[in-house]
Amino acid sequence: MPQTPTYLNESPSQTAGPYVHIGCTPNFSGIEGLYGEDPGSVMVNPETLGERITIRGSILDGLGAPLKDALVEIWQADAAGLYVSPQETRGQADPNFSGWGRSAGDVESGEFVFETIKPGQVPYPDGRIQAPHISFWIVARGINLGLHTRLYFDDEGEANAADPMLSRIELRQRLATLIAISEAPGVYRFDIHLQGLTETVFFDI
Repeated sequence: MPQTPTYLNESPSQTAGPYVHIGCTPNFSGIEGLYGEDPGSVMVNPETLGERITIRGSILDGLGAPLKDALVEIWQADAAGLYVSPQETRGQADPNFSGWGRSAGDVESGEFVFETIKPGQVPYPDGRIQAPHISFWIVARGINLGLHTRLYFDDEGEANAADPMLSRIELRQRLATLIAISEAPGVYRFDIHLQGLTETVFFDI
């Protein structure tokens, strides 16, 4: 008599294909009528609290060439350091802020753009305060499992120096791969390198 297994095998991972964009960003893919705007394409409105910022960047391969089929998502706290989440117990997050964004990137340059607000500081699990940061998730053709990383800000030097997550990175020279560079007031550049000497620090989540 066959036995019923007491565990489930892990499903095999697969590289992202064109259907990721079709399903996640249909308007971007030329499929209109499902949504007025693609989910995650707008994070703020005129009533959103906090400092408005723009984040621009590219996903670069080992040779420094931009990927043109990458999909990028971000999650972050609002200006007061509160998350738009049912699990947020410290207070009410800004109702005019989504806390989440998605960008398919420009079809010619591969550049992603997010119009958002600068996040406030949030506590680490042990209570220490983290520097303002934004979490990134990247998927593209050739990436079997989505990659996780973080963006920190170059104008938050004191907070970055005390950040408990950054302090765990042993190779200190790699910290620079997590720092967005201010290009103009309210505009930051954050390029993500998949391989090479300047490979971005990715998190095992």
